[in-house]
Amino acid sequence: MTDRLTAASRFLAYVLRHRPDAIDITLDGSGWVEVNVLLAALARHGRPVSRQVLAELVAGTDKRRFELRAGRIRAAQGHSVRVDLRLDSVVPPSLLYHGTVARHLPGIRAEGLRPRGRTHVHLSVDPETAATVGARRGVPVVLSIDAAGMHRHGFVFYRAVNGVWLTDHVPPGWIIGAGSA
Repeated sequence: MTDRLTAASRFLAYVLRHRPDAIDITLDGSGWVEVNVLLAALARHGRPVSRQVLAELVAGTDKRRFELRAGRIRAAQGHSVRVDLRLDSVVPPSLLYHGTVARHLPGIRAEGLRPRGRTHVHLSVDPETAATVGARRGVPVVLSIDAAGMHRHGFVFYRAVNGVWLTDHVPPGWIIGAGSA
């Protein structure tokens, strides 16, 4: 992805996940906004994006940050604004993974994984992806999560369209291992 597309993708994620008010748009209760409304607002705020570029952003990023459906767009996950993605609960794989850094481990050992400013805790299906996520903040530490055990005990899991696994909280007892990436 070019620098221009990367910058556009990051700004679009910022708007659709955290600050729709930054360009004076309103997301519906599920995080959707009409594409025409979004494109007009981006242009008004000096960040014009063509339909072609928008299509590239939706289809072309390895992170698959966005969903496009019936003339509307939303972020696939990662919201700090309250939205209900209306995802169906699903049975998770036996293990899921979370990437972090060592400085966060004392808090995680005490409280588990919490969404903090997001709506869900984000988990990965493989340790490599979790390591990539953790590496954004330093030397990654990958936590293994007993997702099957959590599910058997009533914890609910969702899977976003981009493959990210979501849950409300992972208590410390369900974190079964931490390893360096």
